[in-house]
Amino acid sequence: MDILIEHNPSSIKLSELGVMSWPKWSCQPGRYALVFEERETCYLVKGKVKVYPKGSSEFVEFGAGDLVTIPKGLSCTWEVSLFIDKHYKFDPPT
Repeated sequence: MDILIEHNPSSIKLSELGVMSWPKWSCQPGRYALVFEERETCYLVKGKVKVYPKGSSEFVEFGAGDLVTIPKGLSCTWEVSLFIDKHYKFDPPT
């Protein structure tokens, strides 16, 4: 299960995706256990996070300005080092 990261996507791409109309979510620094029931695409406006897939010591790191796709079914721990402010959308259930 790969987390896909596009660093600094163009404003044209963000506009085409409608990112700024997506709901927003934010959280303070800390550790959060999360399960993604559907694929999520998110755009980080602020923040920095390391994501550790369940059962792994390896992590993926992303932050402000990144467009990220998180696969359906991923269980992970988010280690948030800087306050997160993101726009997100889930794929419709299949």
